[in-house]
Amino acid sequence: MGSWRGSAVTEEHLQALREAISLCRRCRDDPARGMDHRLPHEPRPVAVLSSSARILIAGQAPGLRVHESGLPFNDASGDRLRQWLSVDRTAFYDPGNFAIVPMGFCFPGYDGHGSDLPPRSECASLWRRRAIDAMPQIELVLAVGHYAQRWHLGQGCPKSMTETVRNWRRYAKSNSGTPVLPLPHPSWRNTGWLRRNLWFETELLPFLREQVKALTV
Repeated sequence: MGSWRGSAVTEEHLQALREAISLCRRCRDDPARGMDHRLPHEPRPVAVLSSSARILIAGQAPGLRVHESGLPFNDASGDRLRQWLSVDRTAFYDPGNFAIVPMGFCFPGYDGHGSDLPPRSECASLWRRRAIDAMPQIELVLAVGHYAQRWHLGQGCPKSMTETVRNWRRYAKSNSGTPVLPLPHPSWRNTGWLRRNLWFETELLPFLREQVKALTV
């Protein structure tokens, strides 16, 4: 499948890509080299591709609740993310407002400690560039978590998520390429991080909400 960047992207093109993604079973049937196990359950890819949204939310991978419902960010993390964006569920799930393309489209399962495993590597290599190229209208990428930040910011991305988010102005106000605004994951596990880094609420969130207001219908 070729790149559509720089040309008119029809809804038919996007629908064909959606259908191809929904049928993907690579992580279960033919895991990528370096993966030590197959996906242990039936894949259920979750992504929202849009021909009109101007904001792309690039997350990590669906959790179990999202896997069960098929609705991205349909959990407590999603509630916190919507609070950060200052939008309700109706606006959030309007594909005219947000495209949602995580690094891994399927719930990766749990590790031995009961935490979500990292996103499967198959998704990014197979689908991510195709999905991004199919949405040339995107004007802002919200890179949620360090997996998405590393992919969208490339080799210049710091190893520390805190350092990346602290330097958000460098990426969000870039004059080269699509601006990227790095965000911590809105998981409850990051509540302590939010309390230690009050600048996130006082400096970054006002900018985020201003951008969301300007770029959504």
